[in-house]
Amino acid sequence: MDFLLYIIAGASVGFIVGLTGIGGGALMTPLLLLFGFPPNIAIGTDLMYAGLTKASGAWTHHKQGHVNWTILKYLAVGSITASLITGIALSHFFESSEQYGYLLTTVLGAMLLFTACAIIFRPWLQRWSSSLLGESTKSIAIITTLSGVILGVLVTLSSVGAGAIGTALLMILYPALRSTHVVGTDIAHAVPLTLAAGAIHTYLGNVDFSLLGALLIGSIPAIHVASKLARHIPETILRNALASMLFGLGIKYSLF
Repeated sequence: MDFLLYIIAGASVGFIVGLTGIGGGALMTPLLLLFGFPPNIAIGTDLMYAGLTKASGAWTHHKQGHVNWTILKYLAVGSITASLITGIALSHFFESSEQYGYLLTTVLGAMLLFTACAIIFRPWLQRWSSSLLGESTKSIAIITTLSGVILGVLVTLSSVGAGAIGTALLMILYPALRSTHVVGTDIAHAVPLTLAAGAIHTYLGNVDFSLLGALLIGSIPAIHVASKLARHIPETILRNALASMLFGLGIKYSLF
């Protein structure tokens, strides 16, 4: 019965991701925590889940020419390096996963709040960003890599942020980038980042592969079905509902 429940959970989250394009990590990790999984297992399993589910989407965007590989390279240099260092720090400074469980849930709560804000203020960010940065390509490249470092640390600790936060950063740093290229580049970057972070958590013993299989069985067809329905539902309603839910979960895990 538990296996069936996890399939349904994967389908539910996959359906929301298919409708909104975001929310995988932000919804799956809190859901696994509610099921009673410890923070390290919830986060580690979700990272592998995110990497595998987003891989097909990244390939589709690549075939359509929606991935800016130069920007992705700047992000990945910072994010993957930071993810590996974060994993080394966890294994070096803590003797067991129980010792850093509180750290993981606190960062998770903060990232859920940031994600909710990124969703709510996305239209304003896109309009405001065009006048934020100068024209220096070198400076923007450096800032992009530093942004990748921040993402790498936070995603490894919480499994949240590769989607909504990554998209918000790209909109701010590259306001001239078309929305399809923002989404495509963000999804393509999320794949190596979440898989790298997931590999770290696998090494730390934080991935439940039976749970992972059940989540994938449910989510993959659900994402496909929801993506077909998404065009019939107003995007504003979906994003506001998702942001409200993430904001509530963020407060829960930040304060308790």
